[in-house]
Formats: sequence, C-alpha cells, structure tokens
Amino acid sequence: MSPSATAPVDAKQPPSPPEPSGGLDRYFKISERGSTVPREIRGGLATFFAMAYIIVLNPIILGSAKDMYGHQLDSGQLVTATVLTAAFSTLLMGVIGNVPIALAAGLGVNTVVALQLAPRMSWPDAMGMVVLAGFVVMLLVATGLRERVMRAVPLSLRKGIAIGIGLFIMLIGLVDSGFVSRIPDAAHTTVPLQLGGDGHLDGWPVLVFVLGTLLTLALLVRKVPGAILISIVLMTVLALIVNAVADIGSWGLTTPKWPGNPVASPDFGLVGEVSLFGGFEKVGPLTGVLFVFTVLLSSFFDAMGTILGVSDEAKLLDEKGNLPGVSRVLFVDGIAVAAGGATSSSATTCFVESTAGVGEGARTGLANVVTGGLFAVGLFLTPLVTMVPSQAATPALVAVGFLILSGSIRAIDWDDHTVAIPAFLTMVMMPFTYSITNGIGIGFVAFCVLRLVAGRGREVPVAMYAVSVVFAFYYLMPALGLT
Repeated sequence: MSPSATAPVDAKQPPSPPEPSGGLDRYFKISERGSTVPREIRGGLATFFAMAYIIVLNPIILGSAKDMYGHQLDSGQLVTATVLTAAFSTLLMGVIGNVPIALAAGLGVNTVVALQLAPRMSWPDAMGMVVLAGFVVMLLVATGLRERVMRAVPLSLRKGIAIGIGLFIMLIGLVDSGFVSRIPDAAHTTVPLQLGGDGHLDGWPVLVFVLGTLLTLALLVRKVPGAILISIVLMTVLALIVNAVADIGSWGLTTPKWPGNPVASPDFGLVGEVSLFGGFEKVGPLTGVLFVFTVLLSSFFDAMGTILGVSDEAKLLDEKGNLPGVSRVLFVDGIAVAAGGATSSSATTCFVESTAGVGEGARTGLANVVTGGLFAVGLFLTPLVTMVPSQAATPALVAVGFLILSGSIRAIDWDDHTVAIPAFLTMVMMPFTYSITNGIGIGFVAFCVLRLVAGRGREVPVAMYAVSVVFAFYYLMPALGLT
C-alpha cells in the first residue's frame, strides 16, 4: 500500500474550494466562500423584500416632523432620497466590502433626527449634523479608533441602548397609528397617555393598525420571508377598500387612492439640501456636539453589532471572531451615514434583515448588488409608495421594536447591578422621556457613578468618563444659567 493511501492527515483535510469559474466569481470570491451565483441572487431578493418596508416607514417618520420653522419634508422627495441612498450604500458595500450586508436609513437614528434635531433647527441644519457624524465615523475608521471606542462601552450598556431604541420605535408606532394618544393638559391628570383618542379603540384606522400588527406578528412567528412588507401591502389594500366603501370621516386614516400612473420620475429636490454648521448657530456648540455624538452613537454601535452578527451567520468570521477586511466594511458604513445626511434621508446603517439573504445562501457582495439594484428600480415607483397610509405601515414599528429587544435583552448581565441598572435606565428613559439622547446620557452617567460607588472606578474606560462629564454638564446647563 502506498504511503499516500495511508496518510491520515491528508484524509482529514477539508476539500479545497473549487477554482473560480470567471471574473465575477473571482472578484466576489463566490466559489471560495462556498456559494453560487443563483444563491447570491436569491439572497439579494430575500434581503430586499425583508427590508423594503423602510421605503415606506422612513418618509412617514421624517415627513411627520417639523423643524423649528414649521417646515415639513415632502413625502415624494423623501421616498426618492430613501431609495437613492439605500441603493448607493448597498451597492457600495457589495462592491467594496464584499459582504451580504444591505444598508438603508436606520430606524432609531431617523427618530433622533426627526424628534431631537429638527425641532431645534432647520432641516438642512439637522441633516448637516448627520453628515458630520458620518465624517467622524470615517475618521475613526481611518485612525483605527472605531473598534477601540466600541470597546469603551460595556456590552450590556450597548444592548440597553439598542433595546431603548426598540421601545422608542414601538411607542412611536403606537402614537402615529392612533392606538395610543396623549391626554391633553386640560384633563388635569398625571397620566400622560391613553388608549385610542378618548380611552377607547374606535374607528376604521385603528382597526387597520390592529389587524396589521396581528398579521405582521403572525407572519414573523411563521418565519415568512418578507413578513413586514407583506403586511404593509395587504393592509394598504384593506385601507383602499375601507376608503372606498366606508365613511372614514375625521378618524385620521390617510386616505389612499390608487395613483393614475404608478410610475413616475424620481424627485431629487432634497439631495444636497445640507448646512454643515448651521445647527451649531441655532443650539450652541456644546448642544451641537452632543447632537452629533447622539447620531454617531445611535448608528455606530448598531452597525457594529449588525456587521458582526450577519458575518457570523454567514460564516465569514475567522477563528478569532474577526471579519477579514472589516476596515473596508466600516469605512463604507461611514460613507453611508454621511450619504444619508447629504440626501436628507437620515443616517444610513447596516440592516439586520440582511440575515434573510444569508439564510437563502448569500455569502458575498454579489447579493448586495442584487438588493441595491432592486432599490434603484424603486426610484421610479414613488406614487405607489406614497399611497401607503400610516396605519398600514406603523405595525412594522411594533414588530421591529420587538425584534430589537428580543435580540439584545439576553446579552445584558443582570447579575452585575453596576451595569444592569444603567442599561435598565437607558432602555426605559428613551421612551419615557421621548428622547434617545436622554436615555444614553442617563445610562452613561449612572454607569460611571455606580462603578465608582462600588469601588470599581478603575474598570471604567477614560472615554466613558469623558462622555459622561459632557452629558452631566449638558443636564446642568439650565441650573447654571447657561441656556
């Protein structure tokens, strides 16, 4: 018997990946990663349908807010901006990062822009701060500081931030749908919210929302691909029927009508409407820096977690848990944040829904090319998108809030109260104060104080102390007469 026939080492070695079959295969490393072109195409389709709801939701969230001058962004222009940025960022991540991670306007970050920044300044000023946050992300990547900054915030506190954003998103969905409403001050009650408009659920719009929420959650339980998008489409059809046969009156349902021509040229009116430093003149240097920091933090950690999570699911991490070529991926993420501000679609971030494509076999950036191409097609379907009523789209906010919470809450170390309490304060203060900034600031300050009280002050990174001091000073500014 020959030596080669008895060599156990050779017998245990995994088979070598097949040779690339062409330029496309070689560039995207399709065969090397154990994938095929059909799998990448299926993965790109699945990711698009899993996250296409953002085309509807982002214009609703941004379009419903007003800046300090009472101006609102045009819904049609917001659709164009949202789709354009998603297409550009997703294609860029595929071609440069070569990972199956799609990007679009981040839920959570857009609420920061709509509810925290815009009311204190003009829309161009607010979007300018998003662009600045993107520049900071790129600078952190270029200097190698992004991963070091990431490690400064404990995992449990990062997860608390994610959960807080999820709860905040859910509350926004409940309020925007009319399922929950604010009790007027004239009621002379300490209870701030109530069920429906008068303590009861009443009217067709709320019924559309309730049915949409139940349908969305049922589809998620059944693990139906594109569950959120399917629910939005079906509830829009139901709203069309209701609008045609029932007397909606003043119940507040956006009255959708089938457009005469569902295809239209995109409206790029918001692209480039940015003032980089105008916001600092409106709110002052310190508040301006904090706003930029809030946008940065909201997108920063969400993107890092998504990149590692999707990459792990796609088996792209090495034996040390690192993603080869991660610097390119992170740099594209920074470009995407800035691009979102430049188009007035809010900060763009990596979408965890990319796991839908990974589940279909996507392993390379070719899947992103497919997803980005589908977003580009959406540029010409604005009339179809803008007819979706808020009550048909807001169930997605409830579902996304749950998905964020369920994916993060187990990672919190509840036995260590010095970090569990700050995480808890972070997650509840965001919806309770209707402010992501407050949630982050209170959590950071509480973490530093509790670690010092417990005699573990040396365990807190210097960066955490520095940020917490800035937040504490920010909260004390009114008492110091500095506002």
